[in-house]
Amino acid sequence: MCADTTETAESVDYKDTLNLPRTEFPMRAGLPKREPDWLARWDRIGVYERLRDRAGNRTPFTLHDGPPYANGHLHIGHALNKTIKDMIVRSHQMMGHDARYIPGWDCHGLPIEWKIEEKYRAKGMDKDKVDVVDFRQECRKFAEGWIDVQRDEFKRLGITGCWDKPYLTMDYRAERIIAEEFQKFLMTGTLYQGSKPVMWSPIEKTALAEAEVEYHDKESFTIWVKFRVASFDMPDVELSDEEASDEDREAVARSVAQAAQDFVGAHVVIWTTTPWTIPSNKAVVFGKDFAYGLYEVTDAPEESWVAKGDRFILADKLAEQTLTKARLEAGQWRRVRDVRPAQLRGMTLTHPLAGAEGSGGEWDQPRDFRAADFVTDEEGTGFVHCAPSHGMEEYELYRDLGMLGEVITYNVEDDGKFRDGLPFFGGTYILNRKGKEGDANTAVIDKLVEVGGLLARGKIKHSYPHSWRSKAPVIYRNTPQWFAAIDRPVGDGQDSYGTTIRERALRSIDELVKWTPQKGRNRLYSMIEARPDWVLSRQRAWGVPLTCFTKKGALPTDPDFLLKDEAVNARILEAFEAEGADAWYKPGAKERFLGNDHDPAEWDQVFDILDVWFDSGSTHAFVLRDREDGTEDGIADVYMEGTDQHRGWFHSSMLQACGTMGRAPYRNVVTHGFTLDEKGNKMSKSIGNTVAPDDVVKQYGADILRLWVAQADYTADQRIGPEILKGTADSYRRLRNTMRFLLGALSSFEEKDRVDPADMPELERWVLHRMAELDHKVRTGYAAFDFQGVTQALFNFATVELSAFYFDIRKDALYCDGDTPRRRAARTVLDLLFHRLTTWLAPVLVFTMEEVWLERFPGDDSSVHLQDIPATPADWRDEPLAAKWSKVRQARRVVTAALEVQRTDKVIGASLEAAPVVHVEDADTLEALKSVAFEDVCITSAIALTADPSPSEAYRLPDVPGLGVVFERAQGEKCQRCWKILPDVGTHAHPGVCGRCDAAVA
Repeated sequence: MCADTTETAESVDYKDTLNLPRTEFPMRAGLPKREPDWLARWDRIGVYERLRDRAGNRTPFTLHDGPPYANGHLHIGHALNKTIKDMIVRSHQMMGHDARYIPGWDCHGLPIEWKIEEKYRAKGMDKDKVDVVDFRQECRKFAEGWIDVQRDEFKRLGITGCWDKPYLTMDYRAERIIAEEFQKFLMTGTLYQGSKPVMWSPIEKTALAEAEVEYHDKESFTIWVKFRVASFDMPDVELSDEEASDEDREAVARSVAQAAQDFVGAHVVIWTTTPWTIPSNKAVVFGKDFAYGLYEVTDAPEESWVAKGDRFILADKLAEQTLTKARLEAGQWRRVRDVRPAQLRGMTLTHPLAGAEGSGGEWDQPRDFRAADFVTDEEGTGFVHCAPSHGMEEYELYRDLGMLGEVITYNVEDDGKFRDGLPFFGGTYILNRKGKEGDANTAVIDKLVEVGGLLARGKIKHSYPHSWRSKAPVIYRNTPQWFAAIDRPVGDGQDSYGTTIRERALRSIDELVKWTPQKGRNRLYSMIEARPDWVLSRQRAWGVPLTCFTKKGALPTDPDFLLKDEAVNARILEAFEAEGADAWYKPGAKERFLGNDHDPAEWDQVFDILDVWFDSGSTHAFVLRDREDGTEDGIADVYMEGTDQHRGWFHSSMLQACGTMGRAPYRNVVTHGFTLDEKGNKMSKSIGNTVAPDDVVKQYGADILRLWVAQADYTADQRIGPEILKGTADSYRRLRNTMRFLLGALSSFEEKDRVDPADMPELERWVLHRMAELDHKVRTGYAAFDFQGVTQALFNFATVELSAFYFDIRKDALYCDGDTPRRRAARTVLDLLFHRLTTWLAPVLVFTMEEVWLERFPGDDSSVHLQDIPATPADWRDEPLAAKWSKVRQARRVVTAALEVQRTDKVIGASLEAAPVVHVEDADTLEALKSVAFEDVCITSAIALTADPSPSEAYRLPDVPGLGVVFERAQGEKCQRCWKILPDVGTHAHPGVCGRCDAAVA
């Protein structure tokens, strides 16, 4: 029924006739307060479990969780790591997989043990006097407490997974399988006991693996030490009896005599940054191809430790800097003669402490003197002092020479103290109990000064290995340890990937695994290619023991040294399944496991524990292979951790799996970088630049933290801080506005309102085309773990192409049209957008997309996380249409820029006041603009399109040639309903409205 025509336009309020958006979706998210409710809801309806129950024939996809350590609150690196994992799992689930995620924890090892020891020390208790089973139980309780804390913190970040049944390395079943995996190394001959230098923590009294070490700057003493040439006996020239004349022989004799006169009493000088190793010196080595010279002091200052006439043998390349360290100036020495490597071989050296009063002859034997490949002339003196008990290169040199028995010492005890019987230095410590510099270095330096054995001394700041856990420096120390041989054939050697662990690992890296980023391949390959045998043993108590027995009186090289008995192994595993690894330490354990098959008096039980990296490296066996929700082949689709895990979990898992099942336990390895502050600095509590996940969640909500992860290139190092988080929150608010518009415009949308794509206007079909393009990008991006690419594409689409373009154009039709085909087509497209945007973004913004979904589809069992990304018809793609609308959008950009100038100059207040003239030179572009409602596209009341050349006053954009805009005002009256200025306003039944609005009101 028409309105009363007696009413004036000004007296009619048409607001109630508009299709204004209706939604209760708030612009202020309130995430910190609201997110816990969604978490509780997911728990209540069992989202993860329901997805598993209805998996059907979906292809399984398993991301195997690298276990965090159960000993403290989460840091921002944990949040980065777990969020990336969650996005991988959720995105694959929504792309049609049965995506499983079993969170886990690393529970054994030194950090937990250290905490319990600290508690004992505070009470004045001696850990070694506590029953080992009681001690282990305390460690277990400590880990259990932190697992509960970390589980809640992870869940608060929106991480999905099997939280009710995680895997723990300290579960009895897990300890049983870890022991079983170790027994495979035992039975295949891969396990052996050896004595060699390993990285040793004096503070923690245990061997460490490379993965347990981190490098920090350390200030060390540096000394230049003199080894006296005691004798020389080598001819300069070798002559056969047949060809040598008497004169030749006399010349050689004179040459040898002269060399002896020159060399004997001179000193070979070595340089070292570990003075404490000098008491364990057994040799000096030189470079076989270096140029050496004999240098004599011609003048010496009083403050120097050298005297006029002193002679030193040095590498020519390093002589000047060495003598300068001795406080000599240029002109205070001269080069006497060449010293050829062949002549060096004829020398015998004495230790600087040889003959020292009170030494008891400890260092009186001549030192071995020979060439070695590891000597360099880049620093030092050109000579290297060898203490094979404390250096791997020296150890390997004398091992290959068959001389280890002559050069190995046992001067340093497990706490870093020199043995009590060592002259001069017994009882001194390399490090004190706080991990700082002990008194051993000073004692050695002072003694060398006393006996005249020092040429110079100083200090140097250099990168030095420290224990990852205690943060104290480590040393190299020769101790008996258990190793896995990575170059020894494993079992019968019948394996397509190689016969040794190293061969299998290297082939797996290249043939079986995909690396993201690719440089991860090179990193792990080079590490495994060059690594030594794996040190499996630790001298601690909290962990899975090396479940093996050794023959009393036998040598490690004897074939019967290790007991290999399947029946014994089975009894051990049965006990571990029922009682955990504590069974190994209970009274009577040896007799129980050996049973009646072996005499306990003939066997020793090993009490070292396994490297915790063996524990975590074995997780594929008790998570992927052993659980019902594992994988059929015991192999994960993805391992994802930080780049430090190339020497950690990626590495140990590769070695362990190649030793037991012959190949890598993963198909993909994804690596993320470290977290830094906003300035790119490493985070440190002492500096105060850390960002705690809990603080971010309390201020912004977990979705903002997740969005920060998704928007960054996680393959590089990540920066985070207040300004970065503020920018992330601003980006989030723009997206939230897009979703709010969708919800408002879709209120009361029903299936009967749907329009077939073929019947849609071009603008809607262009949006369908963009959805098809994005669907492909989203799926390929998620499959490639490219969350930054997916997020950037979606946010750009939502804010630029939707909010600033499509929504901006279609607001008029959505609000002002009646039940027109155009409005129904627009709402159909919005519905299609809704289902795609919510599912595309759900793996990233888990809380917000749930909120958006429930706003439209409330219900007790409703959740976006129970949905898949909808299939997108291929025929939505329309490249010719997209090319046409690219021209339309480009032209629109020129028009809107021209109108913005008028708005800035206060000529107009809104674009609907304009009816510009657009001059278009290109015929195809002009045809394209004429074929669409270009005035609607530009949000003007009218627009004129012409092929006439642009006048000089026309507005142009430099990057859009051939198109100019001349501003003109719109003619007519302002429609009181749609606000367009049109000539027909006021000529219809309803006062003050245009024809379109008159029909809509009617």
